[in-house]
Amino acid sequence: MKIAFFSTKSYDREFFDHYVSTHEIIYFEARLNKQTVNLASGCTAVCVFVNDRLSRNVITELKKAGVQLIALRCAGFNNVDLGAAKENGIAVVRVPAYSPYAVAEHAVALMLTLNRKTHKAYNRVREGNFSLERLIGFDLHGKTVGVIGTGKIGQIFCDIMLGFGCRVLAFDLVAHQPTAAKGVEYLPLIDIFQQADIVSLHCPLNEQTKHIINEQTIALMKDGVMLINTSRGALIDTSAAIDGLKTGRIGYLGLDVYEQEEKLFFNDLSENIIQDDEIMRLLSFPNVLVTSHQGFFTEEALTQIAQITLANVDDFEAGKTLKNSVV
Repeated sequence: MKIAFFSTKSYDREFFDHYVSTHEIIYFEARLNKQTVNLASGCTAVCVFVNDRLSRNVITELKKAGVQLIALRCAGFNNVDLGAAKENGIAVVRVPAYSPYAVAEHAVALMLTLNRKTHKAYNRVREGNFSLERLIGFDLHGKTVGVIGTGKIGQIFCDIMLGFGCRVLAFDLVAHQPTAAKGVEYLPLIDIFQQADIVSLHCPLNEQTKHIINEQTIALMKDGVMLINTSRGALIDTSAAIDGLKTGRIGYLGLDVYEQEEKLFFNDLSENIIQDDEIMRLLSFPNVLVTSHQGFFTEEALTQIAQITLANVDDFEAGKTLKNSVV
């Protein structure tokens, strides 16, 4: 099968070339959108990532180009118009889980770095500054951690926090009983916002969860709360978060995702004038840590992404049931 592969980076080529056997992959650095959809002409499938934009118009053009399969090499699918895909008879598959440990552990890395200020200590020591002034942190042990979403990543994050000796509160539409049995308390969302010292987001982005962190919910939180997001950028209203940082309601903010990341992340913009005022304002705060969607970025996760994506394509080509189907 001929596959048009969008948003390509060197690591994509490395891992997919290692595991592909029967398919022909055509790599494009460009993102898939209405300006680039013509690149898929003559291909039976497209392989896309989190910042490709598959709107109704794009999907209609994919159908005209002969595309029969959209293979997401990620878990989320909020960037795909699923209704349009179904109407055009285009199957959509995804990678529902790729080393959930990678993302959960990255959330912990953001927490520990913000708390113990290791990034600042690293820079100081390299400049010969061995002072401990303004590097004070706090014990995670005994703190209350609120986890929003207890899918596979959220479950693992809960386990890690329990290991630190934290009181762990969780919210999900359906409580995960094995997680609850370990001592995680499932509570209404409002109670978690009011009680948690740390709030970590591990839920998908949809109409119900968009801007789940907003002016009203931030107002419910403790002063100095730590907020971590390794899920999807639009879970947080960025303007509200900036206001929360300015007032001190948010004491620490760790982001691996950002609402407008598609214009920034995965690219070297070090020689550019960045036009996004909100990301520049966020980066101006000393208590904000931003990483560019690298939570998934481990060898184990990249291996699983390549293997599962190619298996999805194999199943489609063979006419098998698509176990990772979205549409």
